[in-house]
Amino acid sequence: MMTIVTTVRLKEGAEQEWDAVMRERLAAARKQTGWVGGQLLRPENEDDARVIVGTWHSKQDWAKWHVDPEFAETRERLDGLSRQELQHSWHEVVDDERQVGPSSSGKGTSKGRQLGAARRSSKA
Repeated sequence: MMTIVTTVRLKEGAEQEWDAVMRERLAAARKQTGWVGGQLLRPENEDDARVIVGTWHSKQDWAKWHVDPEFAETRERLDGLSRQELQHSWHEVVDDERQVGPSSSGKGTSKGRQLGAARRSSKA
C-alpha cells in the first residue's frame, strides 16, 4: 500500500467551500478501485491550511483516478480556492493500525494488522 500526503494553502474565506468540495472528492474516491482510505486534516492554529492523507493499494490506482472526469471537475473547483501549488509526498505503508469503531468495552478494533497481514501474504 502507498499513502500520499498533500498539503494545500487556501485563499482567505475559502475554507468552508474547499472543505465541502474535498468531502465530495473523498466520497467519490471510496468508489475507486484501489482506494483504502483517507483523511482531511487541518493543522492546529492554521485555518488556511489543509493536509489530505490518502491511502491506495498502489500509485497506479491513484493515477487512474486522476484521469476520471469527476476528479477533474473537483480539481478545477479546488484549484480556484487554493492560493499555492499543492505539495505531495508519497510513503510506503509499513504497518497500519487503526481504531475502526467503538466496541462494547469502549475500545476500538484494529483493522491494521489484518491489512498488514493481507499485504504480507500477497507478496509471498
